[in-house]
Amino acid sequence: MNLLETIKIIILGIVEGITEWLPVSSTGHMILVDEFIKLNITPEFKEMFFVVIQLGAIMAVVLLFFHKLNPFSPKKNSREKIDTLVLWIKVLIAVIPAGVIGVFFDDWINERFYNYITVAITLILYGVFFILIENKNKNKLPKIDKFSELSYKTAFLIGVFQILSLIPGTSRSGATIVGAMLLGTSRYIAAEFTFFLAIPVMFGASLLKILKFGFVFTGLEIYILFLGTIVSFIVSVITIKFLMSYIKKNDFKAFGYYRIVLGIIVLLYFSLS
Repeated sequence: MNLLETIKIIILGIVEGITEWLPVSSTGHMILVDEFIKLNITPEFKEMFFVVIQLGAIMAVVLLFFHKLNPFSPKKNSREKIDTLVLWIKVLIAVIPAGVIGVFFDDWINERFYNYITVAITLILYGVFFILIENKNKNKLPKIDKFSELSYKTAFLIGVFQILSLIPGTSRSGATIVGAMLLGTSRYIAAEFTFFLAIPVMFGASLLKILKFGFVFTGLEIYILFLGTIVSFIVSVITIKFLMSYIKKNDFKAFGYYRIVLGIIVLLYFSLS
């Protein structure tokens, strides 16, 4: 593989690492970037690569939140270990709705909605939602400010909102954050719960794509997957730290405006090209 192709993979890894965690739609960005960066790979491998590269992003969550998510940590007392197990149960409950729909309707959804018009509309629509929700919640104290206050029912309902993320351009983090905030969680809890949900969701999605593609890879394909995943991991660590620091003092409206502008750009670019 030449240097140019390697640079393309690094750029895609950077885009994935940033946009997977910010509520701006990684799919929308990957579609737009792919329009300018044409990797010399088969369409089937590219479809799988764009999903499996997310494993790097997931490992960043595991690294940064390992203590919080580890129910067997010797540094935790019995109560804290139980609380961690309860948190995992809430995560698994929240995974069920999108997991079931995704398994049975993934191909159907991609065939009908994986296009620039859908991506542009969902980018704009959820951008507006972020702005409206933040305006609505202005000066309001959240009802749920810690995970012990997050009920199983609320966790499941957040999972229902995650179904919306199956539509390209919605943003998995965007859909779950919007849903969580509408249900009364703080921005911080909404963001962290979104990160935790990503672990089983993305592992499952990656496994399904690999099974569909097959486990037979060329040396070049292994190199592409490895490099993209490593870059995505490194950039994700930086992005997650930035987002958790950002939302301590800021709201999500900036991301809402960004989504609206990007959606308009996507719509104009593809309609005029």
